[in-house]
Amino acid sequence: MGGTEDRTEGTWDKAKGKVKEGVGDATDNESLEREGQADQAKGDAEKAKGHLKDAAEDVRDAVSE
Repeated sequence: MGGTEDRTEGTWDKAKGKVKEGVGDATDNESLEREGQADQAKGDAEKAKGHLKDAAEDVRDAVSE
């Protein structure tokens, strides 16, 4: 998976987590709230991984030129 795909997946996980956290908070469902927070953390990690992949590709391209 490339950097763009990782960032897209991360954005989706983060949004999904926000919704879960909000629903969990509104319904006093602590388990769903924690699950949402975990999804958001996973999303942040995926987005960071995507940025790293892009940076690595930029370095590879610069070295090969």
